[in-house]
Amino acid sequence: MNPRVSKVFPTDDYKLELVFKNGEHGLYDCSGLLNFGVFRELKDLHYFKQVRVLDGTVVWPHEQDICPDTLYLDSLKDISNDTLRQTAILRTTTLRGYLFLSLLDPPPNLF
Repeated sequence: MNPRVSKVFPTDDYKLELVFKNGEHGLYDCSGLLNFGVFRELKDLHYFKQVRVLDGTVVWPHEQDICPDTLYLDSLKDISNDTLRQTAILRTTTLRGYLFLSLLDPPPNLF
């Protein structure tokens, strides 16, 4: 079982700064969820910032939640809090099902 969330801090760019029960810090990008079903309500930044921790995962007032395993496995981890707060330079690119994370460089041409 993956570690569960103990603290959450929402950002202005639809990311969640997470602290897991094992002490790791992570950054989860929610922007990819904002156009899907019940998550559309999260587009309202005021509502998005009402996130809280419940039973080891994150939840919002109208019962939206994200699987705690997804939060752990898909978050950027093991980076300092200062780096988490400087996410403006981080780019996430999906190419043919592969997820690339980089600070400055585009993903390599694999195909």
